[in-house]
Amino acid sequence: MFCFQKEQNIVNIAGVKMGGQPGELPTVLAGTIFYEGHKIVENADIGIFDRFAAEDLVNVQDLMSDETGNPSIVHIFANTVESMQKYIDFVSSVTDSPFIIDSPQPEVRMASAEYVTDIGLADKTIYNSINMSITEAECEALRLSDIDSAIVLGFNAMDSSLEGRMSLLEDGGKLLDKGLIEVAEDCGISNILIDPSITPMGNGAGIALRMTMAAKEKWGFPVGSGIHNAPSSWRWLKEKKKLDPLVYRMCDIGTVTMQQLVGGDFVLYGPIENALYTFPMAAMADIMIAEASSDLVSQTASRHPLNRLV
Repeated sequence: MFCFQKEQNIVNIAGVKMGGQPGELPTVLAGTIFYEGHKIVENADIGIFDRFAAEDLVNVQDLMSDETGNPSIVHIFANTVESMQKYIDFVSSVTDSPFIIDSPQPEVRMASAEYVTDIGLADKTIYNSINMSITEAECEALRLSDIDSAIVLGFNAMDSSLEGRMSLLEDGGKLLDKGLIEVAEDCGISNILIDPSITPMGNGAGIALRMTMAAKEKWGFPVGSGIHNAPSSWRWLKEKKKLDPLVYRMCDIGTVTMQQLVGGDFVLYGPIENALYTFPMAAMADIMIAEASSDLVSQTASRHPLNRLV
């Protein structure tokens, strides 16, 4: 294994710690709920969903987290303000885990930042994301909120190379007046989580793995991604999925360990239904990494698969 020369930040978001050197802390896992096409959602526009099924999914993730030692986060996806608020109310009522607020609509993200501040849940909220498309209005909404945790996305539409992604975070990459890390800090974000951004297979997906190491060495912030999105765009695998869906699921879940093995601190592993399979796989990788790093880190956390399952 390896040890970063740069001192590594460890953030604490509502009791969930992430960051540090490989082998120091367990990988944080975030399952997505209420995503596009999620069968438990009856009406995505107004946030009507099967509450019993949703609670069961969150409970399973919590149980797997308790058993393995890998902390959990609930990744909430919504397209409207109304549905996002209902989802936040529900998730916060059934689990103590932090949650990610995610939407393709800026107005939903901004309204959600205000909402979690008003109801006193900003300390549990991770904003997704601060990216190259962020506007001054969205920055102002974050500044006015109490949110201090956010994912900073390294997607550079003009240059998807490692240098292009790193430059976007550092100095704006000729697209912005300043780098996204500085933008995040100006927005009041103290818990910066870097996502290298996952592009399709064959279009630089692997660069995200290299950037994980590069970003941790340069800035020391926790780094992670939704790496499962790489195989989801793989045409060959989609054809295999038609013959045997299990082939696709194995590749989808297996990507988690790739992110871990390059020093990743958190993984957005996709559908929360996969918790039963993702947590054991991630725990196994964490154990192997911790054992390989035993002479490189001063201490492995007590809440770690190595100390829970071996």
